[in-house]
Amino acid sequence: MTIAQQLKTADRPLISVEFFPPKTDAGRSTFDQAAVELAGLNPDFVSVTCGAGGTAAGPTLEVCRQLAGLGYESIMPHCTCVGMSRADLEASSDAIAEQGFNHIMALRGDPPKGESSFQPAPDGFQYAAELVAFLRERHPGLCIGVAGYPEKHPEAASLEEDIARLKEKADAGADFITTQLFLDNRVYFKFVDQCRSAGITVPILPGLLPVISLKQINRMQDFCDFHVPSRLLHDLEAAQDNPAKAERIGLYWAIEQISELVENGVPGIHLYLLNRAQTAFYPELFACLSRVRGN
Repeated sequence: MTIAQQLKTADRPLISVEFFPPKTDAGRSTFDQAAVELAGLNPDFVSVTCGAGGTAAGPTLEVCRQLAGLGYESIMPHCTCVGMSRADLEASSDAIAEQGFNHIMALRGDPPKGESSFQPAPDGFQYAAELVAFLRERHPGLCIGVAGYPEKHPEAASLEEDIARLKEKADAGADFITTQLFLDNRVYFKFVDQCRSAGITVPILPGLLPVISLKQINRMQDFCDFHVPSRLLHDLEAAQDNPAKAERIGLYWAIEQISELVENGVPGIHLYLLNRAQTAFYPELFACLSRVRGN
């Protein structure tokens, strides 16, 4: 079944994980280990990024093939507009479909490193909604996911404007939305209410990052701005000299988030694990995820 079909028929929230293609030999070793170990988590689907700033589709498809060989079933490669003409996107999406992958996460993508604003490639797309419409027309059977920003996209003038752009993606044919990370569940619940009020009806999956340090939060905020609850911030600041304690704080925070989200009927939990299998297998977090899956 496609992810969209799973979302309609599952009697529990889906569990999904994001991978990213490694860029170094050390990263390759970490990824290889994570790919093998996270198969034991048995996620309902996995996504594979194109990398920050947009990189070629080749590494993404290579990772997708590797994951398929390890037994992962629903695999969703990311596809961005960065540096891609329509002809490039035709070739990329055709290659994805021809290799048996029937899901795509359709994104505009971040500006390349060193550039402050997004510029479409010649004969390319300016907005993700255009990419969604293109993919829906060229590959009608694809299951298409898109991104949502609970605390608005950094380039948007307001959250209301950003939700209007998100509705354009849904109206163009997106099957579901996965949110960018947030650390305060109230942000997600308010975002969903605003999306529903705007006429967005597709499932909205919360995206969570089990944080491991204050430094990691500061690094992630360079890519997307998000609110850090004062209690979490205080605890992480107090544990800056104790990495193991900081990691426990972040993991227990993620468990609290997951538990509350599931109690409130979310359609799934999407984990940004940053190719760190050990995060998912922290005993209390693994037990939490197992309960969600009904294991």
